[in-house]
Amino acid sequence: MKHHIGEHKARKGLIRIEFDERDGIAENVRITGDFFMHPEEAVHDLERTLEGHKIDELESLIDEFFAMRLDIEMPYVNVEDFKIALKKALEG
Repeated sequence: MKHHIGEHKARKGLIRIEFDERDGIAENVRITGDFFMHPEEAVHDLERTLEGHKIDELESLIDEFFAMRLDIEMPYVNVEDFKIALKKALEG
């Protein structure tokens, strides 16, 4: 099992994505940092969306999640910031 951690300093906030990889599948996905997201449970919904999927699908799942959840507010943070944190996690 491989452990991935990626951080990205957004315009006003830090996004950290952390997960384990087993056989190319993301497990134990955690998204933390210093950013505001409303509703607050949306961050947990995103974690569950990524959980159990192939590593190479995660970026498109992030796009799909935010495209479907128009109720989410994220001042000074955007979808690309989450994708950058993911890419950094995969690089490490």
